[in-house]
Amino acid sequence: MHWGLPVYLNFLLLLPALVIFFVVVSARKKKDLDIFGDNALVKKLSFSKSNSRERSGKILLVIIAGFLILSLARPQIGTRLTMSKRRGVDIMIAIDTSSSMMARDIKPSRIEKAKMEVASFINKLKGDRVGILTFAGDSFVQCPLTLDYNAANMFLSLIEPGMMPKPGTALGKAIDMASRSFVKKQRKYKVLVILTDGEDHDTDPIKAAKETKEQGIVIYTIGIGTGKGEPIPVLDEKGNISGYKKDKEGAVVMSKLDEETLRRIALVTGGRYYHATPAEFELDKIYDEISNMDKKELSDRLFTRYEERFQYFLAIALILLCVEFLLGDRRRKINL
Repeated sequence: MHWGLPVYLNFLLLLPALVIFFVVVSARKKKDLDIFGDNALVKKLSFSKSNSRERSGKILLVIIAGFLILSLARPQIGTRLTMSKRRGVDIMIAIDTSSSMMARDIKPSRIEKAKMEVASFINKLKGDRVGILTFAGDSFVQCPLTLDYNAANMFLSLIEPGMMPKPGTALGKAIDMASRSFVKKQRKYKVLVILTDGEDHDTDPIKAAKETKEQGIVIYTIGIGTGKGEPIPVLDEKGNISGYKKDKEGAVVMSKLDEETLRRIALVTGGRYYHATPAEFELDKIYDEISNMDKKELSDRLFTRYEERFQYFLAIALILLCVEFLLGDRRRKINL
């Protein structure tokens, strides 16, 4: 036997407590009757009451409680084999973790906004494989392509700005790394979603995008930040702002969203550029476009499905409840 919600089986431990409760109540009632008056008179006045029926009723109540608990635990008896087929596309999500993503022109910060967008996007997926790549001066596949969305969200929660050992923003290298994460022999079913402020240092992201197009990868870019720019905060050990990043001349560095580069990257591959919004409408649009793409069969699994049998335990409990109600605690015939 298999249990769908085995946690409810713990309530069976309450049944002995219910038995003890009935015993204590009966003992207390008997003691009160002894105090009430003469035992012979009390027995004569309560002759119509059947002690055996009362005990049987209490036993039935304990049994009924047991069957109700068992039905809540969803007993499953018998199995059948079911074939599971999933169709979808491979989606690699690249998240900028450079220091500029700590800027707070987007609340609570660019990096936190990016993580919220990705979490919301992953929760929309159905049957698509998803992976997560982080990049700054270097790139690293944080989570390989998987159908396990819970695992992807777990890796997402670990992402923090400055986690990459090499500073900077090598957007072109990130695109190259993402392209190597897909199956090369396939010429479609591949999507790359990039969340960044668009700033790039010493790489050619447009050239990298053109090369990914030849592999059948469609890139969608989401710009995080504002065009007017924002200083990059420097945090102390407690996470409080202790100052702002400065250049060699001592001037405060302003990090600006480079929408033009992100728009060109997406356009080269047939994708689209979106600016991050509080309502996250861009995620809905990207998801809709991906949903309309050609999909490949990602898995073909044979798994065991258990047959629910809780209804039988519930039916027994209801029948016993009716029996307990009809049984009562009075004698059928009273002879005075």
